[in-house]
Amino acid sequence: MSEATAHPFWDCDKDGLRVRLRLTPSGRRDAIDGVMTDVEGLGVLKASVTKVPEGGKANQALIKMLAKEWKVAKSAIEVVQGTTSRNKVLRVLGNAADLERSIIAWTKDKGLA
Repeated sequence: MSEATAHPFWDCDKDGLRVRLRLTPSGRRDAIDGVMTDVEGLGVLKASVTKVPEGGKANQALIKMLAKEWKVAKSAIEVVQGTTSRNKVLRVLGNAADLERSIIAWTKDKGLA
């Protein structure tokens, strides 16, 4: 999908989307901070949460924020890589095409396009 290449922080898979993300815990606010390019040249969504990283609190806050932003159930989002790292890969379960359309619209609405 041509628009997906303009927003390369996600990839479609058979179960939904895989989202690359860099999380800053203990931030001033819960927010999406933009999109950056990592050292491998891949797009990464930047986010911050006010929760501390201990005990998975920051990951839980991230999932809660993204579920609200993307209008999906919290149970549909899971950290599949980087549980204790700032660099994470999330899986968003659902119909990949529908989720991708929703994410594309969301990125445009947020000015990330």
